Amino acid sequence: MWVEPYPEFSPEKPLFICILANTGTARIPGISAAGKTPELTDYTPAADAELVETGKAISITEPAMCPSGAPTPAVLTRASMLLTEIPCLFISAGLNVRPKVPFFDLNAHPGGDIRNGHAVEDAGDIYKKSAALGKKLSKLSDLVIIGESVPGGTTTALGVMRAMGYNGMVSSSFPDNPQEIKDRVVSEGMKRAHLSFGCLKDDPLCAVGHLGDPMMAAAAGLVDGLGTKTILAGGTQMVSVLCIIKNLGLKRDVSIATTCYVADDKSANFREMIEVLGFQAFIADPGFGNSRFKGLRMYERGEVKEGVGAGGAMLAAAMMGFSQKEFRERTEEVYGSLFPIS
Repeated sequence: MWVEPYPEFSPEKPLFICILANTGTARIPGISAAGKTPELTDYTPAADAELVETGKAISITEPAMCPSGAPTPAVLTRASMLLTEIPCLFISAGLNVRPKVPFFDLNAHPGGDIRNGHAVEDAGDIYKKSAALGKKLSKLSDLVIIGESVPGGTTTALGVMRAMGYNGMVSSSFPDNPQEIKDRVVSEGMKRAHLSFGCLKDDPLCAVGHLGDPMMAAAAGLVDGLGTKTILAGGTQMVSVLCIIKNLGLKRDVSIATTCYVADDKSANFREMIEVLGFQAFIADPGFGNSRFKGLRMYERGEVKEGVGAGGAMLAAAMMGFSQKEFRERTEEVYGSLFPIS
């Protein structure tokens, strides 16, 4: 089986949602590989949404990719949406660049640099708006998969988990996790905001306001409003959302799905955190070691790892009865149409 454990549910009306947001933290050199340069990370969420929806980036001349040339995980998510024909919706939780495809807009500001100690000025408002949207969407679906595209989001995740008292270790889109930079950035933000480890365990949205990003408030609000079976599609960024959900005391049917690249990342502690938090996790392996494309094989070396809900998108494909080979071949078709000579 290419997804462990194999999903034992068959929803009648599944829905895939991807939350898009920017954070000034992504512009710190060496923090994020979700763009060829720190400045280009402003375009990454919009380009990811455009690729998933249309098969190509519109806001920039080429799809978002790492400095190494590894492709955005939006390629994987589009492959799953094509295979499964699950409807996909996008939500802006605060963007510098708006995608040129339809999306829901929470009318929120992009996140700031967490080194300033105040990163999300309207976390509570984002949560409320997202919860209201979730209540409406719950009438349309019996299973919602929530992904994200937020460059720099593992650093904000680290900050929020520390403020809530969790020893979470986050992954990275780089093969060599820049842990020292992330630790330094989080420590600077906590010092500026006069925070200590665990001091905001009873106020998760305040933690988001100081050290997080807009996606976290939006994802937690969605889960609250949906009240239906929900899967957070992502790695350690979504682990931070689980921490928020748990500390808010939300009693919802929530699990998480990620790629084997995050779950097996020794610089992070995904599996340990899931056990501490008490949620179920699904781990998906696309088998890219057998791909004919170098760009996809780079995932096996620790490039990219996760994003744009890729782990949840693979779970959806498995849930709908598609094999690893079928998923990989469709991903290669999508990739080949974008990078025919790679």
